[in-house]
Amino acid sequence: MHKEEQTITEVGVDNLVSEVSKMYDEGYRLVQIGCGKYDDIFEINYSFDKDCKFVNLRLKIAEGVVVPSITGVYLCAFIYENEIHDLFGVSIKDIAIDFKGNLIRTSIKSPFNTPTVTKVKAAKPAKSDNAAAAGAKPDIKTDTKTDAGSKKEEA
Repeated sequence: MHKEEQTITEVGVDNLVSEVSKMYDEGYRLVQIGCGKYDDIFEINYSFDKDCKFVNLRLKIAEGVVVPSITGVYLCAFIYENEIHDLFGVSIKDIAIDFKGNLIRTSIKSPFNTPTVTKVKAAKPAKSDNAAAAGAKPDIKTDTKTDAGSKKEEA
C-alpha cells in the first residue's frame, strides 16, 4: 500500500486569504477546516484536495487574534468558521453567513476553549436491610397451578 505524503504549509493571518485563493485558482476543493487548542495557541488547519492529493495550510494564533474569513473564496467555509467561533471562541471577521454565535447552542460559551471539569460526589454506601443482613429469605409469593387447574399460593 502506498502511503501518500501530505504537505503542511504554515500561514499567518496576513497571508491566509491569499494562500487559500491560490488553492482555489489551482483547482483544489476545500475538504475541511479543523481547530484545536494546545496550551494557549489555537491551531487551525485548512485541508484541500485535488486528484486525491491533499494539501494543508496551518494557522497558529494566540487567543484574541482575529482571523479573516475565507468565505469570499470558498463560501462553504461559513459552516466551519461559525463552528470554530462557537466552540472555541476564535474571532473570525467578515464571514459571509455569520450566525453570530448561534450556529451551535451550548450551555457553556466556547466549551472547547477551556476544558470543563465535572466533580462527581462519591457514592454513599448502601443501607443494609436487617432481614437480608441476618440471612433471612425474602417473603416472595408466586402463583402456580395445581394438577386440577386451580391456583395455589406458595410461600
